[in-house]
Amino acid sequence: MSLSGCGVYSFNGTNIDPTVRTISIATIQNNAPQGPAFLTQRFTEDLKDYFQRNTNLKLVPRDGDLQFDGNIVAYDFAPASIQKIDGIDQAGSNRLTIQVKIRFTNTKDDKQSFEQTFQGFDDYAASRNIATINSDPNAVRTTTNKIITDIFNKSVANW
Repeated sequence: MSLSGCGVYSFNGTNIDPTVRTISIATIQNNAPQGPAFLTQRFTEDLKDYFQRNTNLKLVPRDGDLQFDGNIVAYDFAPASIQKIDGIDQAGSNRLTIQVKIRFTNTKDDKQSFEQTFQGFDDYAASRNIATINSDPNAVRTTTNKIITDIFNKSVANW
């Protein structure tokens, strides 16, 4: 049995036109006042790594066939569930929410270009110190990985 045709196809869930060969990802700046110092570099590198692992696109410094730029617009902790303890309202857990605004340009098909804010969140026990979560790149990474997956799906998997 042979596979033939002129369509766009993939075995890894992507829907990338065969004429698209390169990708450029500008540094995703952290404009959220509460975000940890490492967030800009970590998010940008994780985004690049995700695309390199899941596509055959060549990463170039600029002017790729697919181009990403944007910024982290929100990094917030807030009580996620309130519970009464000895008659006093207290947070049962705290929620970390991160929002990233992405501008995606597909130079081969501008109809696929978009600008969108992606959001991810994770809940942490109220007993966990927020400062330790902010200083733990792996804790924050669970939230940013969700956002990166959503960016990937919207841009090249068309989900």
